[in-house]
Amino acid sequence: MLSAANTDLASRWTRLKGEKPMLRIRDAAATLGVSEAELVALGVGTTATPLDGDWRAILNEMPAAGRVMCLTRNEHCVHERHGRFEDVQVNGPHGLVLGPDIDLRLFLGQWKLGFAVREPLRAGERLSLQFFDGSGEAVHKIYATGETDRAAFDALIARHSAAEVPSVALTPRAPDAVDRPDADIDLDGLRQAWRAMKDTHEFFGLLGRFKVGRVQALRLVGDEFARELPPRALRSALEMAAADKTPIMVFVGSSGCIQIHSGPIERLVESPGWFNVLDPAFNLHLRDAGVTRVFSVRKPTDDGIVTSIEAFDARDRNILLMFGARKPGKPELEPWRAVVSRIERQAAS
Repeated sequence: MLSAANTDLASRWTRLKGEKPMLRIRDAAATLGVSEAELVALGVGTTATPLDGDWRAILNEMPAAGRVMCLTRNEHCVHERHGRFEDVQVNGPHGLVLGPDIDLRLFLGQWKLGFAVREPLRAGERLSLQFFDGSGEAVHKIYATGETDRAAFDALIARHSAAEVPSVALTPRAPDAVDRPDADIDLDGLRQAWRAMKDTHEFFGLLGRFKVGRVQALRLVGDEFARELPPRALRSALEMAAADKTPIMVFVGSSGCIQIHSGPIERLVESPGWFNVLDPAFNLHLRDAGVTRVFSVRKPTDDGIVTSIEAFDARDRNILLMFGARKPGKPELEPWRAVVSRIERQAAS
C-alpha cells in the first residue's frame, strides 16, 4: 500500500527537485528507486487526490471537459496530443477513444491507481488525471488546458474522488520474455502465415501462434517483409515526412494505453538528448539514445501492403510505430511508401 507519510522519501524527493528542477518525475522515481505513483501520492509540492477506480465512468464523462491534452509515454518516447474525447467505447477491460484528435486504445485491466493532481504554477495551477499500473508506472495522463471546461473537469474529479488511496500492493514489473532459439522457429510457416494476412491486427496473433518474439520475427522473416535499418532511420522518417508534408500515424504505447497521432508534422526541434516534434496539437519527445533497432516492415492486408517504421530499445521493447495516415478500406499513401523506400536506399548505400 502506498504511504503518503513516508517522510524520508518526501525529504529525498524535495532535495532532488531542488538539485534538478527540470527532471521529469518518471526519471526522478528511477533515481530515487521508487515508482512514479509513490512520488505522486506523496504530494510534495502538489495536491494528489486519489480516484475511485471507476475508469469506465471517468472516460465516458471526459467529453464534457472539452479540449484537453493526453499524454502516453514509455521509457524513451513521450506522445502528447491535444483534442476532445469523442466516440468513447469502453467494454470491460478494453476501451477505445476514436475521435479525430484523441485516438486511444485502452487496456484497463492494467489501470490500478489514479489521482487528480494539482500543481501550483505562477499563473494558476496545472490540473491532471494520472493513471498507473500495478508496478506504479504511469499508463496515461490527461491534462487540463486553457481550452478545457474547468468546471466540468472539477465536477468529474469531485464525483470520482476517493477518501484515501486504494490499497494496492505494488509489484515489480514482470521480467522481459525470453525468445526461443532462432532454430526452433518454423520460418517457412511464419512466412506463409505472414503472406496470408488480411489485416495488420492479425500480426499479434501470428506472433503468438509461432511463439516468436516481435523483434525476433522481424530479424528472421526476410527482406520481403522486414528490413533492419540503422537507428538514425527513425529520425530520418520524421524529417522526410515533415519535409514532404506526408500525413503519418505515430503510435506510442505504455502497458495500459496506446496513443495515436494522425496527420502531418511540421516543427522538428533538437534538444540535448531528445528529438522533438513541437506542433500546436501534437508533441513528440524521442530519446535518441534509447533507439537501438529500427525496421521497415510490410504487412499484407485486404487494402494492399501496409508499411511501417518500427523502433525498439536494447531490451527489444517497442518505442514507436509509424505508418502513413490511412483509414480501413483505403490503400496506403504512395508518398509514405516513397519515404520508406528512400530510407531503405539510404541504409543500403
